[in-house]
Amino acid sequence: MRDHLLLSRRTVLQGVGATVALPLLEAMMPETVFGAPAATAATAPKRMAFLYVPNGKHMPDWTPKTVGASFELPATLKPLAPYKSDMLVLTGLTCDKARPHGDGPGDHARAMAAFLTGAQPRKTSGADIRVGLSVDQLAAQRVGKATRFASLEVGCEGGRTAGNCDSGYSCAYSSTVSWRTESTPVAKEVNPRLVFDRLFAGGGAPGTGRRDLLRRSVLDFVAEDARGLKARLGAADQRKLEEYLSGVREIEQRLARMDKVEVKGAPKGAVRPSGMPRGYEEHLRLMADMLVLAFQADLTRIATFVFANEGSNRPYRDIGVSEGHHDLSHHGRNAQKQAKIQKINLFHVSQLAYLLGKLKGVREGSGTLLDSCMIAYGSGNSDGNRHNHDDLPLLVLGKGGGTIKPGRHVKYPKDTPLNNLWLSMLDRMGVRVERFGDSKGRLAQLDA
Repeated sequence: MRDHLLLSRRTVLQGVGATVALPLLEAMMPETVFGAPAATAATAPKRMAFLYVPNGKHMPDWTPKTVGASFELPATLKPLAPYKSDMLVLTGLTCDKARPHGDGPGDHARAMAAFLTGAQPRKTSGADIRVGLSVDQLAAQRVGKATRFASLEVGCEGGRTAGNCDSGYSCAYSSTVSWRTESTPVAKEVNPRLVFDRLFAGGGAPGTGRRDLLRRSVLDFVAEDARGLKARLGAADQRKLEEYLSGVREIEQRLARMDKVEVKGAPKGAVRPSGMPRGYEEHLRLMADMLVLAFQADLTRIATFVFANEGSNRPYRDIGVSEGHHDLSHHGRNAQKQAKIQKINLFHVSQLAYLLGKLKGVREGSGTLLDSCMIAYGSGNSDGNRHNHDDLPLLVLGKGGGTIKPGRHVKYPKDTPLNNLWLSMLDRMGVRVERFGDSKGRLAQLDA
């Protein structure tokens, strides 16, 4: 029989100005007839995240040469070697509504706006923007009530929501992947400190709480509650709780090492981290770590993560690329430029590998946190030089709670709608709709 308490999945650690949700513990799971926790993948909630990278890929170094389970990883996908059995490489999918259809230039804006909506964005740089409901927000509407946050939207590059950013298209299109309605973009948060505050500061106004002014850890405020709970848990759950809280503390410490700014009205000498990392890699990894914590504590089950805006011209000097990403993407088949694009692609995939490592390192039930996830990674552009939107670079990582069979390269017929994939992922989240965007049916072979 169970020798410790049975906890509600909604149990949290509480303190003044802070609330810390808990990971899935054995004490939250029912017992089997054998008296052991029913720790199966089915006990864990399914999660879904969409990771967007801009300007397409250098496709010759992205696409495997063979299909099926025996495919070899091409150069750009090499960092994912430890997770080959956890991923599907999908080729042949098309984002048709990113094509002009008579609207002329503006492929970058259309690529991002249509990626999760499957809808043609209205060509305007004014206030009359319109595209469509995005798949993440549809899922959030249906399953978001089960968690504290219906969805989480993060990114590493800010952007305007007004003005002309791409050939007559509003900046909202090229900086936003998530849409609550056809005319309501969901702004992503790019400041890691504000994301952390949202997840753990108990809902107070960011930057104004007692914890911030005194530079105390969120865990200081819930320490008494944590000690009381830990004393009532079994040994395995005690270890899991300690690992989780250590992860929260480690993120706080990294935030505290950033540049600091004076807080107006604070006690003399009190400072607050600005929350904006100096380095791009650290920025990406902080956001990845908080996404993992949000999934681990079931704060949300739906997320979007934009590595950079569509059309981004960010240089990558830390990896030896001083030219802008967008400029290089118009390589004109210049071999030197293509090599630099591949280095940028490799850098992005390396950050994906970091996220996967964190997800796979969290034990949940009889599997891992990654096993319960569906992580879609890709771009609404294929070859940035051609601005084509067919044969997109797409990966799906994780097992979707046992509903996906990864470890394969699957090739689909030309012009298979990308939204067939989103429709199939919605099914696995328990969100049943007949059509989404320009879908023409469910995507086959995901669980073959």
